Amino acid sequence: MDGTVGLASGSPRRKQILESLGLTVSQLPAGIDETRGTNEAIVDYVARLAREKARFGADESGVSAIPVVAGDTAVALNEQLFDKPRDEAHAVQMLLSLSGKVHQVHTSVAVLWQGSLKVDVVSSSVSFSAITEREAHDYWASGEPEGKAGAYAIQGLGGRFVKHLSGSYTGVMGLPVFEVWKRLTALTEWSVKSS
Repeated sequence: MDGTVGLASGSPRRKQILESLGLTVSQLPAGIDETRGTNEAIVDYVARLAREKARFGADESGVSAIPVVAGDTAVALNEQLFDKPRDEAHAVQMLLSLSGKVHQVHTSVAVLWQGSLKVDVVSSSVSFSAITEREAHDYWASGEPEGKAGAYAIQGLGGRFVKHLSGSYTGVMGLPVFEVWKRLTALTEWSVKSS
């Protein structure tokens, strides 16, 4: 094993996280239906999506010689899902709803290797400061919230809204490092030396 993994995601953040572990990353397609099921709990939803992305990525690419990693992230407030914003108005609405409150970020990671598929879900609590409507519009104008669950990125400008985090920082970014590494080393019985 040479430290190469398949990533069933087009996310540059997830790719960067895996590369920070000393891994060589090959991005794979992950075109699945991401519709949440009726009455599907959010933790079950993100776990299902990670499983489906890993399987789809492996099947579509024909990859069998390397482990496939997939993940999904959901932002929730009182079981209300805050998905990727459709437009500026939607992003501003989400940010103002999260303003001054504690919300949850549920991130799943699936690792598929030689027919064995393992999934973990990491839940973190994020406390936001108060956000004004002007701040929300200015943040949207930065371009960062587009395509981000909950309309923010903790590792970027959105980090200025975070008062407190209880949980996994990399999980909130989109891929929890501890769980990824635990699964990869357990399934593949290899370790990667950072360069």
